[in-house]
Amino acid sequence: QVQLVESGGGLVQPGGSLRLSCAASGIISSRYTMAWYRQTPGKQRELVATSTRGGSTNYPNSVKGRFTISRDNAKNTVYLQMNGLKPEDTAIYYCNAQLGPKGYWGQGTQVTVSS
Repeated sequence: QVQLVESGGGLVQPGGSLRLSCAASGIISSRYTMAWYRQTPGKQRELVATSTRGGSTNYPNSVKGRFTISRDNAKNTVYLQMNGLKPEDTAIYYCNAQLGPKGYWGQGTQVTVSS
C-alpha cells in the first residue's frame, strides 16, 4: 500500500520560513518524479515544485528563488523549504509521486501565512 504523509505545515508570519516533509512508503521515491502542489478553496491545484529522478528541479515564477525542493533518498522523503513566505502562499500543500501513468497523493498539510 502506497502512502505519502506530509508534515511541517502551520502558521507563520509573513517573511518567515517553513519546511514541509513528505515521507513515502510502499514506493521507492527515488524512482519517481516528486512534486509539491498547493490548493486554496475554489481554485485549481497549483504546481509549486518538481524534482525529477534525474535530479532536475523546476519552479513556477511565483515561488522561484523562495522555495526549494530536495530529496533524502535514504529516508524515502522529499522536502519543500519555503522562505520569504507571503500571505498568498497560504494553502493546503500536497505531495505527489508520479511514474508514468501511476500517480499518488498525500493528504495535504495546511500552511497559513498571516500576522
